[in-house]
Amino acid sequence: MNFHNKLTLAIDFDGTIVEDAYPGIGKTRIFAFETLKRLQEDGHRLILWTYRSGSKLEDAVEFCKKNGIEFYAVNKSFPEEQFDYTKSRKINADLFIDDRNIGGILGWGEVYQMLTNSEPPLKAKKKSGFLGLFKK
Repeated sequence: MNFHNKLTLAIDFDGTIVEDAYPGIGKTRIFAFETLKRLQEDGHRLILWTYRSGSKLEDAVEFCKKNGIEFYAVNKSFPEEQFDYTKSRKINADLFIDDRNIGGILGWGEVYQMLTNSEPPLKAKKKSGFLGLFKK
């Protein structure tokens, strides 16, 4: 998969951006915010699509802002959308990134690589066995 077009990505919060600790906020998943920032820089629209509502939703949005991510929309397809009980709650997004996917959630580096067909924004250094600990 190589997506050259700009995408609208619906991204879950609990278990996806952070480890699941609902109703609290879990520890940030490795490379989550670095990847989200890179995706925004690449021109993709990010929508926070979460079960949270009310003050718990506000907590998640504020947590993301403190970590450098402001979403295009939150729990809606576009910022001006008004909730309407006569329409489906499914939002308009090209892809959904969620820990509840079949097979679970990929690592954020893998998500970025899959979307762009390029190297992840950050790469963990691999050690080559015991002696690799002593190499510079």
